[in-house]
Amino acid sequence: MIFYEKVIKKLLKKGEIPKKQFLLLHHAFQAIDLTKDLNLFDIKKLKGDYTREYFRLRKGKYRAIFFLENDDIYVVYIGKRDEVYDLWE
Repeated sequence: MIFYEKVIKKLLKKGEIPKKQFLLLHHAFQAIDLTKDLNLFDIKKLKGDYTREYFRLRKGKYRAIFFLENDDIYVVYIGKRDEVYDLWE
């Protein structure tokens, strides 16, 4: 199952994340949830000292930061490349 943070829902509602881009990312997460294969898309593990393993999914100019827990996908943030990496440094 895929879970999205409230921040993502607010950004989507405000139009700060284009619906077309969100749908591309959502379909990618659905494929990952179905197959459990992280090699399907451009996904990399984030480097850093975090309490859990975070990954990023790249689709065009947008990145989605997420983590896996109990076969579920938790999407923490979606944004443009420069926004996302500033938050996770």
